[in-house]
Amino acid sequence: MRLLALDTTSEHGSIALLEYGQVVATREMHEEDGYSAVIFGVIAELLAHVGWKLGDLDCFAGATGPGSFTGVRVCLTAVKGLAEANNRPALGVSNLEALASLGNDAVRAPWLDAHRGEVYSGLYDARGRALGPEAVMPQLEWQGRVEPDVERIPGDGVPLAAAIGRIAYRRWRAGERPDPASLEANYVRRSDAELFSAPAY
Repeated sequence: MRLLALDTTSEHGSIALLEYGQVVATREMHEEDGYSAVIFGVIAELLAHVGWKLGDLDCFAGATGPGSFTGVRVCLTAVKGLAEANNRPALGVSNLEALASLGNDAVRAPWLDAHRGEVYSGLYDARGRALGPEAVMPQLEWQGRVEPDVERIPGDGVPLAAAIGRIAYRRWRAGERPDPASLEANYVRRSDAELFSAPAY
């Protein structure tokens, strides 16, 4: 079973190719390069590097966020397009869930910089089960909420495609074969456009 995983939700993007859950090759990208302009070329180069073709892939996976709103859209559009073009399923994985999978403790609190003094945060156990809803809140408030014995996992600058691919592979093995059209973004908070266009009460 071969899988391609993609993350363009932050300034540190990444692509990973996996075979039966094992990472075969990875490549990092940077937002200043303009993900939408380079992403398919990087994917083609990585596939050629390992001698695979798009038709050899059994599944595609992508980061659903939270993160850059534009980056999330670029990621999911690319994953949906590749999956639909090759008649394959597409799996979405939360960035916070992927980050939590990199931890070591029984309870893990992954977090990402949401800017404006806020963080995106979640709480997961060692099996990847969410112990509550993901949220966005002021960083100082988050620091006060997380218990001292909980492992805090910062995610800024961490390439997530490989972790996303491993989680997607486990779900694929469990029988998940979602239609690419069902892939949805996990923004956690509303975009600036939505906030500034909201009516005042």
